Amino acid sequence: MLRLRNIYFAVLLMAFFSTVPSRSQSAARVRYRVIALAEPGHGLHQGFVDAALEFLEKTGAKEGFAVDYIRTTDPITHDYLAQHKVFVQLNYPPYRWTPVAEAAFKKAMEQGTIGYIGFHHATLLGKFDGFEMSPFFYDFMGRIQFKSYIPEFATGTVHVEAPKHPVMKGLPKSFVIENDEWYTYDRSPRPNVHVLACVDENSYQPARDVKMGDHPVVWSNEHYRARNVYFQFGHHGELLGNANFQDLVLNAIHWAAK
Repeated sequence: MLRLRNIYFAVLLMAFFSTVPSRSQSAARVRYRVIALAEPGHGLHQGFVDAALEFLEKTGAKEGFAVDYIRTTDPITHDYLAQHKVFVQLNYPPYRWTPVAEAAFKKAMEQGTIGYIGFHHATLLGKFDGFEMSPFFYDFMGRIQFKSYIPEFATGTVHVEAPKHPVMKGLPKSFVIENDEWYTYDRSPRPNVHVLACVDENSYQPARDVKMGDHPVVWSNEHYRARNVYFQFGHHGELLGNANFQDLVLNAIHWAAK
């Protein structure tokens, strides 16, 4: 009888401790939330959006953040932004925002209440699809207007200009971005932003004629209190298989979330 009683208590103890979360499980709990804004079903960029969302969700499970995916700016208000630490703009253009959403986002950038990471389509600045250019996004993105792009794509070498910036932590001095759709603008954003990296246009493979001369591709606008960074590349889903790009995104999330 005593032996059976000991076995019974041993089973109870095992059951109890199996329900107590381990340190690793506790660390994996959601510590903050991330907004991911992307156009729904957009054929040109959907591959990147799908791959980026998968990367964010897998990374969030390890790093302790959850991702709220929105397909329009309709949900964006002051209160909605206040529930999140990082705003990720996945190939959503700087137009078609509702007035309420843009006003809330502008205030958050000015007050530094949420971090920001933008990709590719976020600098499609100008008059598009019947929309006027947003004065706020024009200023936020460095006072540039979209001019042209490389429709046939090209592989280019990116040179790090600010190796001490947290977003560039652990990156080599130069790295390659394969087969992307490089944008050009009416001028370089350099006078108005902190350039973190630029692309060497002479490194394009195959060689291309669409060039800017000075061509920043990663930058932060330090005139706003919010921690913000923009990455010009982000057309193909294959980009998420690039280890250097993965490091950039993870660094950006850690930095923007602080």
